[in-house]
Amino acid sequence: MAAPLEVLLSSDSGSQLWNCTVFDPHSGSSLLSYRGGNSGARSLTVLGGEYLLSAQLGKNFINVWELQRKVGQHLAQLSPPRSVCLLCFLTDQVCTGKLQSVLSRHYQDVTCLKFTDDSSHFVSGGKDNLALVWSLSSVVQLDVSHAPEPRHIMSRHSLPITDLHCGLMGAQARVATASLDQTVKVWELSSGELLLSILFDVEIMSVTFDPAEYFVFCGGSDGNIFQVSLCSQVRNMNDHKLKTDVGKTTRVMKSSCLHRNMVTCLSVSMDGTLLLSGSHDETVRLWDIQSKQSIRCLTHKGPVTNAIITPAPANMFLPDSRPAVPLPRFSRHLHASESDGGEPGEVCVRLRLHTQVSASVFGDGENTKVRIAELEEEVQTLKKMNKDLYDFSSQMLTKPT
Repeated sequence: MAAPLEVLLSSDSGSQLWNCTVFDPHSGSSLLSYRGGNSGARSLTVLGGEYLLSAQLGKNFINVWELQRKVGQHLAQLSPPRSVCLLCFLTDQVCTGKLQSVLSRHYQDVTCLKFTDDSSHFVSGGKDNLALVWSLSSVVQLDVSHAPEPRHIMSRHSLPITDLHCGLMGAQARVATASLDQTVKVWELSSGELLLSILFDVEIMSVTFDPAEYFVFCGGSDGNIFQVSLCSQVRNMNDHKLKTDVGKTTRVMKSSCLHRNMVTCLSVSMDGTLLLSGSHDETVRLWDIQSKQSIRCLTHKGPVTNAIITPAPANMFLPDSRPAVPLPRFSRHLHASESDGGEPGEVCVRLRLHTQVSASVFGDGENTKVRIAELEEEVQTLKKMNKDLYDFSSQMLTKPT
């Protein structure tokens, strides 16, 4: 049987036999199971298509698996008494394992953390009712005398934020935040402006967009899942006071087998036809979005902590393959000693094709100057290509039929 294009990853807090299970979302069959502890909520992530990582539930270490191995290892021991409650990685930029920055801008616990699709920014939400937009370039800096500050502070929620989702388009993306104040708010990431506020009659515990961003899906504390059209309701994207009534503007997933407890995880397939939901009622459900019917139920051993649909990594079903680059042990200290490897001021970045480039940010050596010149020339070439493509498209669109 051919490997699926997408897989379903799920975990719960009660299983004693495995940590995470991989399912085929179309057949519901179990494909792989990874053993070792239990994953905390919103902490399960695939790194670079080669590793699976999760924060150990209630502990101060991170579990890591090679995608082909079923037994986990402890990747990092963090300084007690801190415990890892969230885990979110850039797609391909973990290389040295050195601690780059420590952010302490939230006033209470951080509840959710998401990167944009281009990894240029990330958004954090917390129990202090705030959602903060961070620029990665300002966070990973070498000037340790200045603490990084968020690019935007989104402060329109009146109760703790429970979940957030970043759409597509990188720094131009829209961000949805869910809160115990019974609202879901949609923001413009580039400006931090509020675009839409949707009022419900229940607390909202999870939120996600479909890939086309026609709809926002919201998981309630009562087990209901709401579907809100962004196209029909958002007539004026600059109307910051726009609020909608749940009875008139949402369509609820219909089934005789609705979740019996809060919906804490939501994810949509790449083609926008399937919705995945995970709940504290110890089930994961797949829904057909068009008919709004539950088509599959996967029973777990405890409250579901993670449930996501993700493209199937190429190495997941190749038992003889191994990661191209080993994943290093994470440092516990912000200022690593020189004996930890690497020169002061050196930044190492892993590219998508598993090539590594080390660049010294101090000094102005000839190699650095040459590389800068090459990059500037490449930028000019890409700008010309973009202009040519735009001119060609304009001609085709305005050409008389």
